[in-house]
Amino acid sequence: MTKELAEQLGARKNASTLLVLFIPSVDRYGVAIDQDAWVERALSFLGSAFGGATAFPQAKGVWRDDGRNAELVFDAPVIVNCYTSETLIEQEIDSLRAFLLEMGSETRQGAVGLVIDRDYLEIEFPLENDPHG
Repeated sequence: MTKELAEQLGARKNASTLLVLFIPSVDRYGVAIDQDAWVERALSFLGSAFGGATAFPQAKGVWRDDGRNAELVFDAPVIVNCYTSETLIEQEIDSLRAFLLEMGSETRQGAVGLVIDRDYLEIEFPLENDPHG
């Protein structure tokens, strides 16, 4: 059905796999990070790797940090959506993983989450000493 609609609309691109990234506003200790810089980096990466992406304004969320005795970390993430194909994700999986690991490490996250279609995936990071004291 989607292919037929694309033809009727005269659409040249039919990307049916949704990739969603969550760009955090705070680290796992609740301290603000440079979210704007990471949103720009995510958009640049997704644009180069997958052809485009859209960042939505801050949401409101919470994450339970099981590595810190189930401490709740309240956050205002930016949600980034990217429509692509499963084939392209498979081709870019190493660069996608590298980006997620870099973001998670540099922003001191307990985990970095993403959604591919309906599946939520999470990369966890080990607990380190609180750099904020």
